[in-house]
Amino acid sequence: MTHPSLAERIAAVRDRISESCRRAGRDPGSVRLVAVSKTRPAADIEAAAVLGITDFGENRIQEAAAKLPDLRASITPHLIGHLQRNKARQAAALFPVIQSVDSVALAVRLNGMVTQGVAPPGGPPVRVLAQVDLAGEASKFGIPERELPRALEEMSQLSGLQLAGLMLIPPYEPDPETVRPWFVRLRELGRRFAEEGLLPPDPDLSMGMSHDFEVAIAEGATTIRVGTAIFGPRST
Repeated sequence: MTHPSLAERIAAVRDRISESCRRAGRDPGSVRLVAVSKTRPAADIEAAAVLGITDFGENRIQEAAAKLPDLRASITPHLIGHLQRNKARQAAALFPVIQSVDSVALAVRLNGMVTQGVAPPGGPPVRVLAQVDLAGEASKFGIPERELPRALEEMSQLSGLQLAGLMLIPPYEPDPETVRPWFVRLRELGRRFAEEGLLPPDPDLSMGMSHDFEVAIAEGATTIRVGTAIFGPRST
């Protein structure tokens, strides 16, 4: 059996995005595709970049530090995994986008690193998303919904960070339809906090992965994080 090539997998994901947007009456250009490259070698990132992928998601600081600085391709790396406060200095130096800011304390720490000049001097603020915990799963990180108003207000005051929106990792369900209510709730929160001035008028909503991003797009996702559907199954 012949396995699809990287180019074929990327084309298939783009087709799924286009079709999902068509059904939702959206412009495919309104959805940012982040290829999740955690555990993948630098060569895979380079190959995907040649095929037009510009945004890549990494989970671990140590892994990213080992492969990102030597890349020849011009890409935008996103940190999408849990970030410990003691790794904030490295994160600020490596990532212009950090999607997994799951506490005010972490945001304050990151802001301190940026304002101290760890990030490239004269560059824009680090773009951050507030990771939200809607399901209360013990295994997941995120800001509980009840704490969001205060957290977003405090985070929006940090000059070294650009608070761009919300990120969600919902409970895993094999049936994407089961996850739809979580996506609906994140969209509603994004709209509410934008109206209250705590988020930009069109906040970034990062939600949806390989098996459920069509449902996420239907419910307003502006960023999707896709790994397996692009790079194939991970080797164990």
